[in-house]
Amino acid sequence: MSNRRDRRREIAEVLSRHGLGYLVGVVGLDRWVPFHHGLFGHERREAPYTRPDHVRLALEQLGPTFVKLGQILSTRPDLLPPAYQAELVKLQDAAPPVPADVIREVVAQEFGTDFGAIFATFDFQPLAAASIGQAHAATLPDGTDVVVKVRRPGAVEQVEQDLEILQNLADRASRHWHAAADYDLVGLAEEFARTLRSELDYLREGRNAERFASSFADDAGVHIPRVFWEATTSRVLTLERITGIKVNDLDALDAAGIDRRTLAERATRVTAEMVFGDGFFHADPHPGNFFIEPDGRIGIIDFGMVGVIDERLRDHLAMLLVGLTRQDPDEVAGALLALGIGHGTVDRGLLREDLAGLLARYSERALGEIALGPAIDDVAAIMRHHHLQVPRDMALLLKMVIMDEGMAARLDAEFRLGDVLAPYARDLVLHQLSPAALARRLGRAGIDAAKLGAELPEQLRRLLAALEGGGVEVRLRPDELESILLRAERLGNRLVAGVIAAAFIDALAELIAADPQRWRTRQGPLFAIGLGAAGTLAAYVAWSAGRGRRHPTPP
Repeated sequence: MSNRRDRRREIAEVLSRHGLGYLVGVVGLDRWVPFHHGLFGHERREAPYTRPDHVRLALEQLGPTFVKLGQILSTRPDLLPPAYQAELVKLQDAAPPVPADVIREVVAQEFGTDFGAIFATFDFQPLAAASIGQAHAATLPDGTDVVVKVRRPGAVEQVEQDLEILQNLADRASRHWHAAADYDLVGLAEEFARTLRSELDYLREGRNAERFASSFADDAGVHIPRVFWEATTSRVLTLERITGIKVNDLDALDAAGIDRRTLAERATRVTAEMVFGDGFFHADPHPGNFFIEPDGRIGIIDFGMVGVIDERLRDHLAMLLVGLTRQDPDEVAGALLALGIGHGTVDRGLLREDLAGLLARYSERALGEIALGPAIDDVAAIMRHHHLQVPRDMALLLKMVIMDEGMAARLDAEFRLGDVLAPYARDLVLHQLSPAALARRLGRAGIDAAKLGAELPEQLRRLLAALEGGGVEVRLRPDELESILLRAERLGNRLVAGVIAAAFIDALAELIAADPQRWRTRQGPLFAIGLGAAGTLAAYVAWSAGRGRRHPTPP
């Protein structure tokens, strides 16, 4: 592994060689490479590569960490235009195979025993060799066929060095490059570091596989490989071997008599169940990770990259789906602002106008008639224009939808992913609008209000201390104090009312959830009571606000 100085110089030289010299300056690498006209002039006279071509080639030449960075960026339509995404998808994580004696040494270090005590047979010619590790076919002493993934020696050290350099470069760029102000480069670098470190840990991948196996335990049509923990560590992962026809091998599928349209629907339903059922999904569903086994089961492999849909993200997705269904640009804008990470001020009016134009283009088509990939690209273009980023798991979800649609289209050109997703999307919206979900959200709001109430005295004490210390100058007439106190009193009353109403509705939801059979015949009246409480709260807030406007304190 090279030292940090040599590595920085290598990064600067590669970027410069590919006409990306402006990046060298803004991230502070200019001291590491001699800038002279001949270097760039030579590159301009080469074959006419596009800028996305040069970015891909530079990342390939910089090695494993940067290849992974490019692969992750290829999943971020909110950060990169389609031309760059399409080029970065081509990045191949390949490397020369590790010699057999090195593999033997890694296994001996991990298990402290003779190689033959762990594996009865082991094919040292790898099934695949990547920059982080490589996979080998093997058998256990009981004859079970397995695939063994072995991490390359030195991979962690090289990745850690590169991650440290990347995070330093991101910090410098965020302070010295005006274009970077619209993006949280430091946050993106930290997010990338977390993602890549998780892929280095084979124990985590094994746990991911077991979670998927548990989720699909009752589905006889899905096969998740078993993890053999006695032959697994953070550097070695041993999984049951899955064999079959790759889902993109159309000739083999046809020869086996497999109905490709039915297969497209089955495969996309599996991924939809992951997202909408468990909220835990395979974030890299490319065709090489899906096999059709001789008994017809869909076998799935490679669990290093996963996404999670938590309750808050479900809420935001439901808001977005409601806005799209109603063709309401205001609701869609609100959902995107709630979902996205904005840097700087977002002009909501302009965002609404852009979304209104987008919705008009799709207004005459049902979900099943819309190609989701281009539609996602259209939304992402608007988000990029307004400098909105989506959370990592949402970005992975968008990537999964696009890859799913591409896989299904290869199996059957007439297949529409929207037809499969529509019922799941409808159920998500209905679930998020249910009394229990409403109570849960109101309960969270009540907790937030209570926290605000608890923290307010401390914040006021700090303000008073600042005022007493002369740190803040406030011009206030004595006759204005009464108006301020009245408004503060009304605000406190509303917070208390909100907490009480939220607790009341939450209690109703808990009663129903605890014994649904007992309360089944009374759910309608109980729901009406809950809505009545919420309506009373809303009426009180509206009345108190109106009362304040009708009776202003005289100046």
